[in-house]
Amino acid sequence: MYVTIKIVTSAAIIAIITEIARRFPLYGGVIAALPLVSLLSIIWLSVQGEPPEALSRFASGVLYGLPATAIMLTVIYLTLRHALPLAIALILALTSWGFTLVVQNSIIKLFSSFS
Repeated sequence: MYVTIKIVTSAAIIAIITEIARRFPLYGGVIAALPLVSLLSIIWLSVQGEPPEALSRFASGVLYGLPATAIMLTVIYLTLRHALPLAIALILALTSWGFTLVVQNSIIKLFSSFS
């Protein structure tokens, strides 16, 4: 039952944001930038009985992915501003996202080896 509620609620939120973005792109982007997926995930995990430690680890993972996500969105913005096709923009953006995570992980390992 929870799975159905999660799917319907999440789909409704995505549909509403998409509709707002179609009519008002700037406002749609601002709303889409809200951490709705993260918040919904934390709520669903909590409702399903996950302990606070698991919720904390999830939030930590979200924070870990933020720099790569910011770079990915910057690449999408810049490539589309320069009239590249959406498919190319997404490929470059996802590549930059993965590359950023690899570099970020390498930096974290490097600094943790010093302590």
